[in-house]
Parts: sequence; C-alpha cells; structure tokens
Amino acid sequence: MAGFLSAHGYDPGPTQRPFLAGAISGIVATIPAIAILQAFGSLRVEAKILGISEFATLAAGWVLMAVSGAVYARLFGRAANEKRGGWLFGMAFGFALWAGGGVLVLPLVSGGKAPAGEAAIGLFLSLVAWGAALGALHPFIHRPLHERLETAADRMGPQVGTSKTGKAGR
Repeated sequence: MAGFLSAHGYDPGPTQRPFLAGAISGIVATIPAIAILQAFGSLRVEAKILGISEFATLAAGWVLMAVSGAVYARLFGRAANEKRGGWLFGMAFGFALWAGGGVLVLPLVSGGKAPAGEAAIGLFLSLVAWGAALGALHPFIHRPLHERLETAADRMGPQVGTSKTGKAGR
C-alpha cells in the first residue's frame, strides 16, 4: 500500500528537495524565536546553563533549527506544504522540540540544570513560535525549490544515456 501511495504523490519525491526547503525555513523561522528568547532573558539563561557565550548559543541554535526544519519537512512530507494548516503542524512540531529538547535534553546535557520562571516561559514560547513560523513559511520557501517535472525527466528518464536525437550520448 505504501508504494501505491508514494507513486500517486503522497510522499515528496526526490525532485522536491524537502530537506533543503526545511533547513532554509528553519533558519528563517529562528528570527522571531530569537526575539522571544531575548525578550524573556532565556538566551542569557541558556548560555549560562550550557557554559558557553550567548553568541555560541545562537550559532548552535541556528544549526539545530536548520536540522530540525529539515526533519520537519521530511517527517510531515506533503502536509508540510499546506498553506492554510502548515502553521499548526509547525506549532505541534515546535511543542515536541520543546518537550524533547528544552525539558529532557537540556537538563541531561547540563547536569540537571534547566531554565525556570520567565526564562522557561520564553524557551517554550520561542519554540512554539519557531514552529508556527516554520509551518507558515515552509510552503512558500519549498515551492520555488521544486524542480520542474520535465527537467527532472530529462535527467532521470530512460533516455539518460542517449542524446535528444536518440543516439548514444558521448
């Protein structure tokens, strides 16, 4: 059954570049999240917990959010491209990241330390806002990255080893 579904367009194909679109969306969606982290003082607290500078925390955050955006795009597949409901999928994914990263992984990495009070609220809001922005942006970033079917067919079809005239390519 899974082969039937993927053959009829329910899974993103190799020409749709979901990882790249997700990574770009994740990076762009980090901008409002950083604003929330700054407003609640969460960035300073996270840097202190991790024992690194705020700049290093931001740099690591950009990388992690790019990877998380790529995971989102692959995990949600075509649903991630939904213009009207993508923000909701993104918020759910942001909540899952908060539960997994902010509540579980951060205390494990830091020896039991976790943000509290306003910093914890800021961390939660930043990841949910990041997810909402990711889901809202992803369809608009993904669409230009689609490769035209005709172009992909020229490179991937049965005539790959031949020229347009039907003779063997050199």
